[in-house]
Amino acid sequence: MALAGCSGTVLHETVDAGPPAGFVDVVSRDWHTDIGLPAAELRGPLASLQRSFPGATHLLFGFGERTYWTKAEPSPLDMLRALLPGPGAILVTGLRVPPAEAFGPENVVTLAVSETGLDRVSEFLWEQLAKGPDGLAHPFADGPYLGSLFYATPRTYSASFTCNTWTVEAVRIAGPRVSASGVLFAGQVMERARAAARGEGLALMATALR
Repeated sequence: MALAGCSGTVLHETVDAGPPAGFVDVVSRDWHTDIGLPAAELRGPLASLQRSFPGATHLLFGFGERTYWTKAEPSPLDMLRALLPGPGAILVTGLRVPPAEAFGPENVVTLAVSETGLDRVSEFLWEQLAKGPDGLAHPFADGPYLGSLFYATPRTYSASFTCNTWTVEAVRIAGPRVSASGVLFAGQVMERARAAARGEGLALMATALR
């Protein structure tokens, strides 16, 4: 069930465009999507995650329903329950190669973001992680992939706020102008990310021709 592991209201506004200072990657994993940042671009307390992913050059962040996502073999009943409001989870995956090399260029869209965008998306991602008494985020389980860890989150997963809605929200906070309206599936996320990338390319061409 595509929605069980992963549209709703976007809670944050797109930041104003500024000079490109870095980039984010939008990654498709079949029905699911992640947002990724170079490890060196993690800002503020989010940078503390690097200690849990030694040697990683990029970190991917994804949202999903906690019970369904963390089971090795979820049952059909787990899939149905995942559509009801319930605890979410954040999966963080550390990569030692760029996402396009790990997942194939056809499954990755890279978008330029401003300095403000990098700050804001780092702040957003840090807010998504539940904190321990020490104020830090600690994983509660190993993830399904080598170099991945599950973290608790205060966010609630439901059929109206899925993994793909969450990814679009994160991308919007970073700055690229993508719409979350009607987003349910990974293909929609990737289509909108590619449209944003095309818009960036046209803007650069227009600037060069001035």
